[in-house]
Amino acid sequence: MFHAFLLFVFVQGELVSKDMYFYDIERCNFFASRIAREYGSRGYYRDSKITAYCLPKLVSQDVQIYE
Repeated sequence: MFHAFLLFVFVQGELVSKDMYFYDIERCNFFASRIAREYGSRGYYRDSKITAYCLPKLVSQDVQIYE
């Protein structure tokens, strides 16, 4: 078991993604920022509130981790 950072994505307050894990908080935050910016204010969900953030989670060895 080890710690990784889990990316949560919400659209209009509803959880739509919680399956992307990252080794590095900076990389996770990069994707959280891009998702909120690209899909929220200028993208497909332009009229919806998009929230994305990362939290540390204890995971097992069989979880896919993005670099």
